[in-house]
Amino acid sequence: MMHPPEQIATGRLLLRKPLIEDADAVFREYAGDPEATKYLTWKTDEESSQAADYLRKALCDWQEGRIFSWAICLQGSGRVIGMIDARVDGYMLNIGYVLGRAHWNKGYATEALSAVLHWADAEEDVGRVWAVCAVENHASARVMEKAGMKREGTLRHWMVFPNLGGVPMDCYCYAHVKG
Repeated sequence: MMHPPEQIATGRLLLRKPLIEDADAVFREYAGDPEATKYLTWKTDEESSQAADYLRKALCDWQEGRIFSWAICLQGSGRVIGMIDARVDGYMLNIGYVLGRAHWNKGYATEALSAVLHWADAEEDVGRVWAVCAVENHASARVMEKAGMKREGTLRHWMVFPNLGGVPMDCYCYAHVKG
């Protein structure tokens, strides 16, 4: 059984278990932005109630030990700027993350991913952490590389990104493996 911390502090960020009260910030920062959600597996939210529904599900998933989601917040201000998830699959964690556009190109995604990888390394039940990104999503590929994940290959027609037309796209697979 994994024991994720409810908070992970880094130099500039606080990753914390999300709150239902984060819905407006989640919607405003990224969930309602077609550019920020372009490469995600769900359609861009049209209203903040959709973000609230996601947060309720995220809290249930955490309680059941299936998915651990952390709100990515700026240290000091507590401002929610994104989200990072670790989805449990046996001894593996599948990672997904998103940041609001105003916070791109500042190293925040790499910092958040590195913090989750550090936690996963300390978990004896985790042997592999992996993630995918669309081949065209160069920024996400670079985040994973800078966090120390290794590209394992290309998964052909692997994932549908509904905001890009709903056609399966090729994805790069990255992993961080213990030992």
